[in-house]
Amino acid sequence: MSLRQLRSGEVSFYRVNDFLTGEWLLKLCKDKEQGKIMLKAVKCPAGVRFSQLEGSSMLFQESQIGEMLYDVISLTYLDENSRLRRNVVASIEEVPAVIRENYEIKSYEEATGKKAPGKHLVTLSKQENEKALVTLFVLERAWGLSESSPEEKLKEKEQAKQKKAPKKEVDAGQDWSCPICGEKHRLIHVETGTGVKHVLRKQHSQ
Repeated sequence: MSLRQLRSGEVSFYRVNDFLTGEWLLKLCKDKEQGKIMLKAVKCPAGVRFSQLEGSSMLFQESQIGEMLYDVISLTYLDENSRLRRNVVASIEEVPAVIRENYEIKSYEEATGKKAPGKHLVTLSKQENEKALVTLFVLERAWGLSESSPEEKLKEKEQAKQKKAPKKEVDAGQDWSCPICGEKHRLIHVETGTGVKHVLRKQHSQ
């Protein structure tokens, strides 16, 4: 028997369907005694890029700012050999806009009251907001590995949605007769996923 103390805590699982990278299964472990929360990737989207994150974790710790947890901001990327690397950001300019706009960012010293070499900026999240922690894992660990930007992916999805939109035809209630042969056609208003058009449909004799 070792002298290691058996710890107890809460464990939750979150299934994330991220529009940019795919489906994730994350394990969230709460250590209330030490005031820490650890997130770990249990299942990642298919492909060499994301499979390297399987088992990767992120640690949130109590800040000196009341009821807030901090995370040292580090972003993953692939090197020239497609191997996973991580960069601890040193300036606010390096922090992706989506994180700056949705999370409070402080210096490591402001959040903890101490200095540590190599630790610069942190995010702050409320302890009870587990969804924000899970989202931050995907933003920091996964988005940097995507081959598409969020803007490109949204545009692609919107175009696919428009293509799938059902065609709607409405009888305009007007007839048009050819001035040369006198043949009658019915005006039809057609709505598609990409816009509106009008067609003349030949009327069959009764």
